[in-house]
Amino acid sequence: MDVNHKLCAQASDSDLLLQNPEYYRRLVRKLIYLTVTRPDISFVVGLVSRYMHSPRRSHLQAVERILKYLKTAPGQGLVYRTSSSAPTLVTYSDADYAGSLDDRRSTNVFCTYFGGHLVTW
Repeated sequence: MDVNHKLCAQASDSDLLLQNPEYYRRLVRKLIYLTVTRPDISFVVGLVSRYMHSPRRSHLQAVERILKYLKTAPGQGLVYRTSSSAPTLVTYSDADYAGSLDDRRSTNVFCTYFGGHLVTW
């Protein structure tokens, strides 16, 4: 998903409600299940899942972009290998202050590696 792309629940003239919201909901549910092994899509799937109650055309386009990414990056997922070095704990974090267009909430994300393996995100 584009870094500067913002989704919101409010309607614009060209962003109409979907005629078949169940299709959108089904796709998002499947993507949520997929995040168990694909943490690289967890953040964007969390974004599109916020709008399951009244999805719009722009939300469906965002889901389609996620599906295109998954199609171009098959075989990505969690891989655990043995390491001969001493295990270390490393954590990365990022924040977006008041980045939500709907409620001006901030977004905080983090991931933690132990011995080079992703354990939380």
